[in-house]
Amino acid sequence: MKSILIINGTVISAVSSVKENLAIDNGKIIAKGQLEPNHYPEYEIIDATGKLLFPGGIDPHVHFALPTPAGASSDDFASGSRAAVAGGTTSFIDFVTPQRGQSLLEALSLRRAEAAASFLDYWLHMGISEWNVSIASDVIRCIEKEGIISFKAYLAYRESIGISLSELQQVMKVVGSEGGLVMVHCEDGEMISRLQHEFLLKGKTHAGYHALSHPAEAEIRAVEKVIELSGKTGCPVYIVHTSTRQGAEAIAEARKSGLPVFAETCPHYLLLDDSVYDERLDNLRVLPYVVSPPLRTFTDQEYLWKGLADGTFDTIATDHCPFNLHGQKDQGLHDFTKIPNGAGSIEHRLSLLYTYGVLTNKITINQFVSLVSTRPAEIFGMDDHKGKLDIGFDADVVIWDPDTRRIISVKNHFQHCDSDIYEGFSIQGQPETVIVKGEVVFRKNTLNS
Repeated sequence: MKSILIINGTVISAVSSVKENLAIDNGKIIAKGQLEPNHYPEYEIIDATGKLLFPGGIDPHVHFALPTPAGASSDDFASGSRAAVAGGTTSFIDFVTPQRGQSLLEALSLRRAEAAASFLDYWLHMGISEWNVSIASDVIRCIEKEGIISFKAYLAYRESIGISLSELQQVMKVVGSEGGLVMVHCEDGEMISRLQHEFLLKGKTHAGYHALSHPAEAEIRAVEKVIELSGKTGCPVYIVHTSTRQGAEAIAEARKSGLPVFAETCPHYLLLDDSVYDERLDNLRVLPYVVSPPLRTFTDQEYLWKGLADGTFDTIATDHCPFNLHGQKDQGLHDFTKIPNGAGSIEHRLSLLYTYGVLTNKITINQFVSLVSTRPAEIFGMDDHKGKLDIGFDADVVIWDPDTRRIISVKNHFQHCDSDIYEGFSIQGQPETVIVKGEVVFRKNTLNS
């Protein structure tokens, strides 16, 4: 492992922007400041003049190799982690999704075996797809023995992995008492199932009906219920992929009242809108945008951006879960309920947020770093070695070229998918060099391994 000295760059943190040098040895940052290169004679010198230095991005919400009836999501841990690093993300958190009747510990062991193919550091959230005495015992074991502190529950998908509000309350009582965190997919599953059934009975099968069967009200109701349960149980909650104005407003009010509520939104809710679901569009054009919750309105977008600026949202995650258009998404061509839900953006997250957030003055460069790296590290318990470019921290460093321009295209993206929901988007700013634990793994659009 080479020792590295990065000179002449501007180090960006969640609170400051300072021109200083970084010395890296044995995978760690060992010094920073106005360092003299002649004091580091054996170090590889990287001149970062005109560049920004970010702590490596941490994506707290991805789904690599997620099993579905249409096959696993098209990025596995190997391809997905490489796409991540190409975009400046150097760590991520994926999920264990136990089947009903399966021990959480067994599911964890199997998922860790899959995740061993990752090119990057990773963590796992534990899914809760049912609730009983055995699962409660497994939860405690996960926290005390396995280092799992975050548990994911779905209020949608009741036919497979979703749970009821009463079950969620029991989950929160146990997890909260053990010092953990509960993440919740907030959509009213009963409302969604009813609407899906009604549309199919009327022969309304177009992919656009996915969005109509997942109305804003389904998210809003669920967000309000989860916040209420957090107040009753005292359990910290993390609301994933918030997509609506009213959801953001409810979260903001909860935080003002002192409840332990954290929240994320995603790039697609900030940059895409529900016009992509127009029933007049050919189904194949709509399929890539079938995600849950669905894309919303321009008004929702405006409020989500506002929530990033005022601190309502802690993180920007991707919910990265791509499926190929041909052979996977198109299994729902004649029945929107059979379209696997999800899209990919792990390699675009930083560039999109920089281009359409920082450069448009919707958020500051320091808020950018907080959203993509520092806050995820703090919330999920890795803030003693990730999320900052401080002495003693892992040398996960993104050397950012703020001037590079390119067009996102399926022809040159790294993710393993035959479509891209950001096809044709123009971006300014991208990683020139990415260092992971002291190793240069990406340089000038080329992966080193």
